[in-house]
Amino acid sequence: MIKDGRFTLDGMENVVINIGKITTEEEIAEQEWEPMGPTPKPGILSLRNWDHRLLKDFPPFYAPICDMCCLCTYGKCDLTGDRKGACGIDIAAQQARMVLIACCIGTAAHAGHANHVLHELIKWRGRDHPIDLGPHIDVEAPIIRTVVGTIPKTLGDLEGILDYVNQQLVHALSSAHTGQEGSYIDFESKALHISMIDNLAKEVADIAQIAGFDFPKGDPDAALIEFGFGSVDRTKPIIVFIGHYPAVSVATIDYIEEHGLSDKMEVCGICCTAIETSRYSASAKVIGPLSMQLFFVRSGIADVIVLDEQCVRTDLLEEAQKVGAPLILTTDKICYNLPDVTNRDSDKVVEDLLNGAPGVLISDPHKAAKVITETALKMKPKRDALNHLPELEEVRELAEECIECGWCDRACPNSLPVKDAMIKAKEGDFKGLSDLFSPCMSCGRCESECKKDLPIVSMILKSAQEIAFGETYTMRAGRGPVLDTEIRKVGAPLVLGEIPGIVALVGCSNFPDGEVEVAKIAEEFARRNYIVVATGCSAMAMAMYRCEDGQTLYEKYPGTFDAGGIVNIGSCVANAHVIGAAIKVAAIFARLPLRGNFEEIADYILNKVGACGVAWGAMSQKAASIGTGTNRWGIPVVLGPHGSKYRRAYISNKELSEWELYDKRTGEVVEGEPAPEHLAYPAETMEEAIVLIAKLCIRPSDNSKGRQIKLSNYVDLYKKYMKTLPPDLHLFVRNERDIPITMKDEIMEYLEEAGWEPRKAIGDPTRLVPEEEV
Repeated sequence: MIKDGRFTLDGMENVVINIGKITTEEEIAEQEWEPMGPTPKPGILSLRNWDHRLLKDFPPFYAPICDMCCLCTYGKCDLTGDRKGACGIDIAAQQARMVLIACCIGTAAHAGHANHVLHELIKWRGRDHPIDLGPHIDVEAPIIRTVVGTIPKTLGDLEGILDYVNQQLVHALSSAHTGQEGSYIDFESKALHISMIDNLAKEVADIAQIAGFDFPKGDPDAALIEFGFGSVDRTKPIIVFIGHYPAVSVATIDYIEEHGLSDKMEVCGICCTAIETSRYSASAKVIGPLSMQLFFVRSGIADVIVLDEQCVRTDLLEEAQKVGAPLILTTDKICYNLPDVTNRDSDKVVEDLLNGAPGVLISDPHKAAKVITETALKMKPKRDALNHLPELEEVRELAEECIECGWCDRACPNSLPVKDAMIKAKEGDFKGLSDLFSPCMSCGRCESECKKDLPIVSMILKSAQEIAFGETYTMRAGRGPVLDTEIRKVGAPLVLGEIPGIVALVGCSNFPDGEVEVAKIAEEFARRNYIVVATGCSAMAMAMYRCEDGQTLYEKYPGTFDAGGIVNIGSCVANAHVIGAAIKVAAIFARLPLRGNFEEIADYILNKVGACGVAWGAMSQKAASIGTGTNRWGIPVVLGPHGSKYRRAYISNKELSEWELYDKRTGEVVEGEPAPEHLAYPAETMEEAIVLIAKLCIRPSDNSKGRQIKLSNYVDLYKKYMKTLPPDLHLFVRNERDIPITMKDEIMEYLEEAGWEPRKAIGDPTRLVPEEEV
């Protein structure tokens, strides 16, 4: 007789049998680790109320770069003024729809990466390969826990999560079809939703990579990697990987090591593949961010160029042919009309490439690794005699052909003085061209506009050869997730304001004035004991800057997630760990349940975790989804001046009396403060960005000591860069205890002139008013 409703059978000791259902012990553990919250696997409508609450405080501000809609055959439709399109859409909804489409594209890119790398790793390791993030991480996968409500234990567990990602992507993108959504607010809600899904896809991708490739597991002392053109030994065969997908570079390094070639070849990378490859092997060299692509290819250093996916110049086949380097494509994302030779004999493929075939597509990473390596070994002697850049005298002669029309200046995204540099080069003065190397993104638009077809990018590179080829830097390898032990140390100081904030430098390298600005932003806040984290191209660009003592930022500052640290988290997909750190503060310090509990966690972050993202060089649709997803978690983002081209910002212009919060301690709706004041804001200058970052780290939960620290930084930075006191200072001083002691006289005088009155600090601020109070 069964008394307790459970029994075991021989050979089925790990199975619990209940009436009507068979449940494994793993499933029971999954049920018991934490009660399920209200919104596991949320759909588009599940968190709509949260989105509308955010959009009430931070309404969209649209800056159309086009007043037309050309998406269907009714158009094109003029939407200026109060006009509507043939489908009924107005200009606000159209701008919001374009934002949604951009966020869907960005999410699709990261989800495609996640699907691709996960399925490849399952082939390599099997579905049962364990996810082990090391002994110092117990709250693994915080985004997955919060959004999906599960804890993945194996690579196979991640497949179901990606099924959910793919499903949500279909629903969000379908709403952008003609004749669907018509409200700009609900388009924005959908953009916020799919960008949260982007966060989820990125976490899946990087957890899979860490588990499958044995990348660093939150190592604060990750290796220092050689960086820059000058780090590459040009006497050896050189392979350069460009893109984001690391399976092929990992397979290639394995092949090289297995065949005893490690000392005979150079493996280097550009963009996020460079970061991923250096996470796998400290011998890999990082050339730089995506802005270095055309410069490096034009240099002719690479004997074989390998592309995978995302942020790759679409004309690299043409550019590779100019320098005689074979091009090998490795994913279905980029095909360039080249033959798919995956199933051909590898030796014959190598022979074809040596005999002049411009490139091939090989989708099997291990086969690609052999072809890449063998081709580079045999191609190197054939290319040694080639001269890929003009000599300086040739640069002068080319400059003499310039007709000084100025179209190069007008075409340049950063309005660099190309024409003036050409005029100087005519006289044999190449400094003007050399000075363009750092701020130039090597986009080549100047060449496209040039009436004389001058190779301006090559002329800049040759003029700057001592800088480009002579400098070697160091970058700390991407470390991966933030450790639970680190969160336990910094959680309370972050929430109380005693560590003034987390500054996350993320995104592309479309900087308005070169890499120096993102590096200066990083150092300004590290010196002031903020926690500075970096990912992707921003993490690489920061390495191209030397402090006054000659050190790079990664040499000068520690890699710990702590006050005064500068932390390279990893590639674009590692952005998930930055949000994950904020979630962990809520879970570990505040002991909030994560499982399916998005709203409460996002509300906690918005009101209590002083964090600010900085996408100073944001360029791609991925940057749009990264930033918008960050916003949904309650973290503001400062964009660079090019960020206005995303068409939308989240900017508040409310008066102090309109900032309402709920105090959970008193049960009252109370007057809040603009903390943070904006969710997405494009700054025009580095100086504006720096003072804004300090302000956007202020939170209602700051205690008096924490608020003093934050206001001290805000006031000091404002005076340093703007030469005056902040005009909105009175909005952030709740009472005299908030005023920094060393600034008290000056600030009190200002407050009296502003008509300031003290107000009570909020004990436990939230934007989630209980239903019975509504």
